[in-house]
Amino acid sequence: MSNDVLTHAGPPACENCTALLQGQFCHQCGQSSHNPLRNLGHAIEEVFESFWHLDGRIFRTLRALWSPGRLANSYLSGHRAPYVAPLRLFVILSVLTFFLAQYAVSFGEREAEGGTGNTAEVNARNAFNDAKTAEEVIQDRDDAIRGLWQGKAAVQGIPGAATGFDRSVEAMRKQARERIKELDPKHPELRLPVEQTGPVEDSVEDAPSAQDKVAPEAAQADSAAAKPAPKVTVAGHTLGKPSADSGFFQRWLDKKGQRASDNWERFQKDPELMKHAIMGAIPTALFFLVPIFAIFLKLAYIETHRSYLEHLVVALYSHAWLCLALLTLCVLVMLDNWISPYAAWVGVVIGVIEFVIWWWMPIYLLIMQKRVYAQAWWLTVLKYLIIGTVYLVLVAFAAAFVGISSFIN
Repeated sequence: MSNDVLTHAGPPACENCTALLQGQFCHQCGQSSHNPLRNLGHAIEEVFESFWHLDGRIFRTLRALWSPGRLANSYLSGHRAPYVAPLRLFVILSVLTFFLAQYAVSFGEREAEGGTGNTAEVNARNAFNDAKTAEEVIQDRDDAIRGLWQGKAAVQGIPGAATGFDRSVEAMRKQARERIKELDPKHPELRLPVEQTGPVEDSVEDAPSAQDKVAPEAAQADSAAAKPAPKVTVAGHTLGKPSADSGFFQRWLDKKGQRASDNWERFQKDPELMKHAIMGAIPTALFFLVPIFAIFLKLAYIETHRSYLEHLVVALYSHAWLCLALLTLCVLVMLDNWISPYAAWVGVVIGVIEFVIWWWMPIYLLIMQKRVYAQAWWLTVLKYLIIGTVYLVLVAFAAAFVGISSFIN
């Protein structure tokens, strides 16, 4: 018994400065009394604390954040120690959200990697899930694979373009096999190796002949001609066109115009590059938008005599909630992509959850505004609509700016 008491009592003195301990932290040097070398949980906590300046407060903060206005009211009333500071919470959630969004959101398929195949893959998966019999699955699979073989034959002249079609055919065969197994576990189709199911490539009668195929150089030239880089002209001068007698400002415009032209071609070849550029710029744009939103709150609730910093706390927590909701949606989208091919009902459940979250986001902000400022409902709704409309216009301009900056930078 005495050994247990000594074990859980902690060291009587600080291991760093030898001052007598009066709690979990030394009042003289601030070192924690928990030794991470003796407890795995404390070691993990120290890692998070070192890299993110986070501890157990993060879970308490996130739990309170899901309740509209609760976290903001607690922080404004002086209960700051139990929660993560609003600015730190907003920065962490925004960075995590838009980092994860790069994997959950797609701006388009890559043609050189079989983007058409990816689209057909999704359509076929949906058709398999809707099929009621194994024969329907087989018919849908064969039709989809024939379409892929024809698409592959049409792009044989483009280097690397056919690879994605082969991967999509393989994926379709596996998805169809799983669906057939669900509908009819004893179906004769299941006796064949999966790579021998469906039509083979040589059986496609509609594939173009060799003389109809475009040479690689011609295909690339046609592709470039079909989507030329945009030309921007200012005061009769084409941006991106060098000029020896141009001034500093004109040379700066030329440089940006040339960069925009180069980026346009890069984005046409790989739309995912634009996604990464925009997703990387959004957190910075939000960092400037939040203080402006706090100004709107200050003007709308000027009669409350709250300081600007108090409105800024409300703005930070409201945007932190939006980031948390978007982060949850990104996770749900990724789960849907991973699980739905094997369990269609999971996609339905996830879809319902996503629908609820999308609707809860504006309702949450309205309830939060009501609870924090405690005004009549009609006045709260009126101010909510005015602030929301003006702020959405501002966000639209910010989004346009982010998109343009992705081209010229």
